[in-house]
Amino acid sequence: MRKRQLFHFSTTQTIMLSFLLAILAGSVLLALPVSSADGEAVSYIDALFTATTAVCVTGLVTVPTVSTWSVFGQAVILVLIQVGGLGVITILSGLLIGLHRRIGIGDRMLIQDAFNLNTLSGIVKFIRKVLIGTFVVEGVGAVLYMTVFVPEFGARGVWISVFNAVSAFCNAGMDIISEDSLCGYALDPVINIVTCLLIVFGGIGYIVWWDVVRVWKNRKKLHGRYFRSLTLHSKIALSVTGFLIFAGAAAFFVFEYDNPLTMQAYSLPEKAMAALFQSVTTRTAGFATIPQQNLTNASAILSLLLMFIGGSPVGTAGGVKTVTVAVLLVSAFAAIRNREETSLFHRNIPKHAVGKAVAVVCMSFLILFASTVLLAVCTEADALDLAYEAVSATATVGLTRNLTPALNIWGKLVIIITMYLGRVGPISLVIAFHTRKESGSIIKNPTEEISVG
Repeated sequence: MRKRQLFHFSTTQTIMLSFLLAILAGSVLLALPVSSADGEAVSYIDALFTATTAVCVTGLVTVPTVSTWSVFGQAVILVLIQVGGLGVITILSGLLIGLHRRIGIGDRMLIQDAFNLNTLSGIVKFIRKVLIGTFVVEGVGAVLYMTVFVPEFGARGVWISVFNAVSAFCNAGMDIISEDSLCGYALDPVINIVTCLLIVFGGIGYIVWWDVVRVWKNRKKLHGRYFRSLTLHSKIALSVTGFLIFAGAAAFFVFEYDNPLTMQAYSLPEKAMAALFQSVTTRTAGFATIPQQNLTNASAILSLLLMFIGGSPVGTAGGVKTVTVAVLLVSAFAAIRNREETSLFHRNIPKHAVGKAVAVVCMSFLILFASTVLLAVCTEADALDLAYEAVSATATVGLTRNLTPALNIWGKLVIIITMYLGRVGPISLVIAFHTRKESGSIIKNPTEEISVG
């Protein structure tokens, strides 16, 4: 007779629990005196906040990363960022693959849910490609960073380069250079370009990576029809990402052109570079070359929108995702035009995908609203600053209008919970606690018309 399991977790619950355990383990390590730069233990709430922002690849910090933590503490943070960016399940699966251990069906289902894949076939190959691709891109980014940081910081520049490369690729936004992020490198083209590329590569999603590689390998057979040969997912992700980056950069360029606190003194090319960086980093990266509190109200409001949208699915970025927003907008326009089918690039989008897009945006907005209200209750701050902080935490961005360091213990707890919910995903949260199965009854409730809008 088989023993009944005392605890049975669904794949979604397991993923959520893995992130929580990583946060708690990281907080314990960061609370040790050895993790502190001055040898005195950092308060547990700040250690917990830092562990959460690292695992959730957010970047909001209550204490300066560069001056608060020792090399050991910074190494712990770096590992947490890497684990958070790739996912605990991915790291553990990679270790099993490296040890030539068999990946069981349960582990495959975990990986499928973690990456939101549609099939179990090729899971091991996918994980191997993800890990190799990640370390290659991060390695190249680190080498490029070294051309700037090694001449400036000497041997320590190697460590700074590695840390920054991992943080940028994982869209974490944490650095060990200074207390004002990358503001000191606002006019450095190497730092700007490398950081932007790492952010985009991490945020575009692994599915798009391999689809582009597939098209490139078959380019001779495609006769120039490269974009048409991509999958619908890749077309949407690339199109929306490109539009948001360049449209956002153009808007920031206009909004900040004469702002004496940001870009007024810059030359035309420097303004264009700073505007492009702001547009890219708001896609959940969290680095800043412009102090966010100095932005005009128009730029701040635009940043809120870009942060909420975030990057693309199956990547390291947060937000509700580019594909989600595209599907939602196209579905809305289809309803306006009284069309039953939602289509993009001459392909119909499944109704369940439209329903999921609606659910993701609605749940994310509810989390954002609740976080903003709770912050307003326990923190005295300007409404725009509160909204900026809440959106940044919900979408795991990491940009702040200088509010994070001033949070009291209740404000810190609100942001910790918001970052966690933003990282594991609003839909995962609902699924994890919806353990009751439908009865499958053939009896259905009657339908009745209502007025909407």
